[in-house]
Amino acid sequence: MKDSGTTREFGDDWNGAVAPPSKASLLYAAAEDERTRFFLWAPVALGAGIACYFSLASEPGYVTALALLGAAAIVKFSLQRATLTAVVAAGAVLAALGFLAAKLRVEQVRAPVLEKIMVNVAVTGRIERIEPKATRGERITIAVEQLGELSAALRPERVRVRTMKTAGALKPGDRVSFKATLSPPAKPALPGGFDFARTAWFERLGGVGYTFSVIKAEPRADAVAWPRSLRDDFRLGIEAIRQSIGARVHAALPGETGAIATALITGERGGISQQTNDAFRDSGLFHILSISGLHMVVMAGAVFFSVRLLLALIPALALRFDIRKWAALAGIAGALAYLAISGGAFATVRSAITILIMFGAILIGRPAIALRNVAIAAFVILLVFPESLFDAGFQMSFAAVTGLVATYEAVRRRFGQRGERHPVLKAGMFFGGIVLSTLVASAAVAPFAAYHFHQSQQYAVIANLLAIPVCNFLVMPAALAAFVLMPLGLEHIALWPMGKGIELMVWCAAKVAGLPGATGYIPAIPPIAFALFVLGGLWLALWQGRQRMLGVAAALAGLALAPTLPRPDALIARGGELVAVRTAEGTLSALPARQSKFELQRWLEHDGDARQAKDAAKAKGFTCDDAGCVARVKGVVLAVARHPSAMDDDCARAGILVLDVPRPRGCEGAQNVIDFFDIWRNGTHALYIDPGAGGAKAEIRIETVAAHRGDRPWSKMPQRSSQRRLPVPRMAAHNENAETGAQLPGYAARPEWLAPTFPRPEVEDDDIELEPN
Repeated sequence: MKDSGTTREFGDDWNGAVAPPSKASLLYAAAEDERTRFFLWAPVALGAGIACYFSLASEPGYVTALALLGAAAIVKFSLQRATLTAVVAAGAVLAALGFLAAKLRVEQVRAPVLEKIMVNVAVTGRIERIEPKATRGERITIAVEQLGELSAALRPERVRVRTMKTAGALKPGDRVSFKATLSPPAKPALPGGFDFARTAWFERLGGVGYTFSVIKAEPRADAVAWPRSLRDDFRLGIEAIRQSIGARVHAALPGETGAIATALITGERGGISQQTNDAFRDSGLFHILSISGLHMVVMAGAVFFSVRLLLALIPALALRFDIRKWAALAGIAGALAYLAISGGAFATVRSAITILIMFGAILIGRPAIALRNVAIAAFVILLVFPESLFDAGFQMSFAAVTGLVATYEAVRRRFGQRGERHPVLKAGMFFGGIVLSTLVASAAVAPFAAYHFHQSQQYAVIANLLAIPVCNFLVMPAALAAFVLMPLGLEHIALWPMGKGIELMVWCAAKVAGLPGATGYIPAIPPIAFALFVLGGLWLALWQGRQRMLGVAAALAGLALAPTLPRPDALIARGGELVAVRTAEGTLSALPARQSKFELQRWLEHDGDARQAKDAAKAKGFTCDDAGCVARVKGVVLAVARHPSAMDDDCARAGILVLDVPRPRGCEGAQNVIDFFDIWRNGTHALYIDPGAGGAKAEIRIETVAAHRGDRPWSKMPQRSSQRRLPVPRMAAHNENAETGAQLPGYAARPEWLAPTFPRPEVEDDDIELEPN
């Protein structure tokens, strides 16, 4: 038998028979078959390096980042090219590059952050952005010029405040002054939770808060040159255009229909009511309200096809030139214009980069819809904005796009291009495509929705099947027509059908969200399970051979591990005022505490609990008297002391003692004492209790927000007070029930000088946005 090249490569045995290929040979052969797909893993390797940087407990230096990149590069260039080992080394270089990019980005945006709460402090600065709210007031972003007596080295570059009334005639660029209560950006509500302070760091947002005062316009100071640059001038000009567009949209479409139209045109969602937001979220249509990939594709795609159609009507051009490239240039211009008008939110920037790369592929004669283009877009975004790796919108958008494009490529390979089809078949394929794309996108984003939001939408396919055609063929084309007609003052012609389409989408969202079981609630899943889901999905989408099915195995392993995350037996926050314990039924029961709605709601979501905060804050798991409250958790006594008369008894008997005042001297009997300063320094405490066996003493493990965050630029720990052990002074009532205003018996004891001035909960709810973009 004649030997082939492959046979000679594996070698012959002593009697002439072909030796079976080794495992290494099979691995190399499988890798060779996938060589064209290696590039698709470049953003994955880059993201791995970024994840390593953000996972560190302390801030690394430039030397560390540069040394890692240098070492990886030396290893890469010392290896023989075109080998699997060299490919792995290239991945290490990209991971080191991601680590360095993250470090550079953190230093690039470094700006002062408030170190403590400032009450009724004078603020002077320039309005950067005004966002209307559905209930009352506005949210205003201020570029700070003066903040109390803070020096320039300690003064935040930017703050955001919630007002209780509209700013009237004020507009972006105006110099204003007012008094506000400001605090540092919020810490996570529980260990491992969403870190708004890290998000605020990359926005150079050094403080958030609220104001009841009137915001007064100030004359422009000669010492302050404004705008300071052409970039500032351009940004303020765009903001003025956005404000004008919003006003004209509301004039043509009053009420919430106009608010939704404004959200789709300018990206300003503040005027949409919470009820409508909930309906869109619960029905699986929330992505429609946020300008992202769907809207950018429809808007820029409409420009592309319109220009191409117009050029095709001119034979002299259509027959002599590649009008697709001219249309692609028009599409790029349309995408950039829509990006500017929509406010430049991060989700919109991400979508714009993706669509520009796809139009760029057309300009160089490459397919627009391809995984390579998706990989390039992800690589560029991660390299420029490394923090986006942890943005839920980024994760969900690219998960959906990767899944859809991979499915498209697989279908194209399997069926190829067919001949002309009957119109009825085309219509069936269109709606079938919506169903398939919704199923694929829903499956792709499901792990992210479970991990970040602890929810699932059961009828998203039905809602998208009804609403997406309305959005794609009526609402967004009408929005584009309104843009074109606005210079002529005729935008109402296009806004009327847009409003009708919006009303139809709202009706659809409300009906689907109202179906029984429309929303499922999912307890938090372990990070390792989430990582297996992500890795399995990438493995399935990016490879082509049979080995891609290993991705399904990884995803199933993640599914098996999903329910294994232990849930805290007790949670303590708000300076010791907010305490929740797990009852024998497995649910959380909390003591009522002021301004605690946000944290308690996050705890319930982490549990996969559908209850509202007010339902959990009824202290059913506690027994209270005039001096405090007591709960028994897995055999351990948890005492919440609210009066000095309870200190001696609780210090002697309690396994866990919670104080909303500094720990008094001599309280050594309690196994664990958590006082005001512990929570002030370390944030929310999560307690895990192992009751032991055979009468053994229970073991209590405590996790804190500070331990999870580490000591990073956005998570600096406050300095320990030198007055930590001051005697407990006169007590003052402080614990009115936030829901009823009633006073719990005996639940009233804390030093007046330690009365907390936390930002109002509604301010935090507005400032911390968790929805995917």
